[in-house]
Amino acid sequence: MSRSQIRNSSAGPTTMTIVVTLALAPAVVLGFARFAYALLLPPMRADLGWSLSTAGAMNSANALGYLVGALASAACARRIGARRSFLIAFAVTVASLLLTALTGDVVVLLVLRAAAGISGAVAFITGAGLVAQIAQHSQPRKAVLFLGVYFAGGGAGIVISGLTVPALLAVTHSTTGWRWGWVLLGIIGAIAFIPAWLGAKRSEEPPAQPRHDRRWPMRSFVPVLGAYGLFGVGYIAYMTFIVAFLHQAGAGAGEITAFWSVLGISSVAGAFLWVRPISHLRGANSVAVVLAAVALGAILPLISRSVPIALVSAIFFGGSFLAVVTSVTSVTRRSLPPHHWTPAIATLTVAFAVGQIIGPELTGLLSEGAAGLKVGLGVSAALLVGAALTALKQRPVGDLEPSA
Repeated sequence: MSRSQIRNSSAGPTTMTIVVTLALAPAVVLGFARFAYALLLPPMRADLGWSLSTAGAMNSANALGYLVGALASAACARRIGARRSFLIAFAVTVASLLLTALTGDVVVLLVLRAAAGISGAVAFITGAGLVAQIAQHSQPRKAVLFLGVYFAGGGAGIVISGLTVPALLAVTHSTTGWRWGWVLLGIIGAIAFIPAWLGAKRSEEPPAQPRHDRRWPMRSFVPVLGAYGLFGVGYIAYMTFIVAFLHQAGAGAGEITAFWSVLGISSVAGAFLWVRPISHLRGANSVAVVLAAVALGAILPLISRSVPIALVSAIFFGGSFLAVVTSVTSVTRRSLPPHHWTPAIATLTVAFAVGQIIGPELTGLLSEGAAGLKVGLGVSAALLVGAALTALKQRPVGDLEPSA
């Protein structure tokens, strides 16, 4: 038995431990570098005098960087290996978090947000490839669980930032608190890098693409690509502006902490709750069902800004939005041979990243009028409904894996 086979034939808890350590990457590159921006946005706007359009442009820059990283990730994995790409990108993301605390210059911050997007995409995609390779050696339902746990790392990052950043902002000066927030996230990210490095070293490198079959059948996945792009537009608008929306409604620091924590906890729980539906539904039906739940979560705050409704929104949205990534990746694994997984995930992430570029800026511009953020968030919710309907148009491409 080869060394890689020994690594992956070990007992379930050991394999799950590797997956959990790899999941620290989404916790940092998504939970911290992308999502925690929503927590730090109100004090940054107050201190730096930003408009909603400028605030949206910051996350659009992050999304543009994410697009570049998605385009480059397959090439990086091919040239220096998935594990090395994963670790370098993780480290660069941590550095960008720390550097963000050092400046208030809009141009420099845009560059840092873009850099975090580039490195975040490479770390996220190559990490997903490593977990998909681990999942190849498992039963279908456990494979979906491994993927769900990996992507739920983003939710864990939301929980950690939700419990720490508002508390830090409450005890620091209004003009410097946001800087200390980025420092805190950078320090936690640096600590998380250590177990992630150990997990990557124990992971199996995904197979190289054969020269005769390098192109994956992208044309067969057009509906899923379109749905994933619409999801990128709709979800990032919610994640960027929902805290500001609740602030405008009079929510205090404690209520924001509760909302953000419920959002993160729900996303972690969703990794387990969605395992059975995703592993049993055929084709892209699982993608459509999960997207419908995300859309419902986005619609609820537009109906009522009350705290109970906001928390229900957090449960539906938080419990489903990372499961969209799990369901899309699961469809990819079922439909394609292993050597196509990383480039397919990268291409799907490109569609997702394009949506993320559009989402924050579009929402910011739409929200500059008298109606405020309700208009922008309403459009994003409508796009999420459209994403669910688009996913239903996906025809089965193939099924290389039996039902769970």
